Amino acid sequence: MFLKPDFNLESIYDIDIAELKKRGIKLILFDLDSTLMKSKSGKFSFKTLQFLNDLKANFNLAIVTNNKNENYIQQTRSQIDIAVYSKAKKPNTKILFLACRDFKINPARAAMVGDRPLSDILGGKRAGMLTILVDSISKEEENFIVRFARFLERLTIKK
Repeated sequence: MFLKPDFNLESIYDIDIAELKKRGIKLILFDLDSTLMKSKSGKFSFKTLQFLNDLKANFNLAIVTNNKNENYIQQTRSQIDIAVYSKAKKPNTKILFLACRDFKINPARAAMVGDRPLSDILGGKRAGMLTILVDSISKEEENFIVRFARFLERLTIKK
């Protein structure tokens, strides 16, 4: 199925670095809200910052977000030394391809990591990337409506 991710993990911290290297991945693109930080928080946890710094030893990294709020994006950029691409309109592939071009990496050597099958995974698949679906980084804190919407969206990838 086109929405089925290559990997379906509980957390970004479960990403298998050795497996990605074995598959020839050179660039990891991350969604922002609910993937790397609590949605609308504008703040990375220390654990996430450390995780990203560890990944930088093996991969090029970038953040690709649909978020359009420039103040929020600037706040994000001020905390990390990673390229941030905003206004991506995922599952549109334009910004995904732009990030690959900027890093001079073929999309087949890139991975898209996100918490949403219908935007992150579909966009990554359409771009020819390896895809990694993760649960929300703050799933325990999300309200019922958000959790229910995530449940419904994930029904599309069960088979």
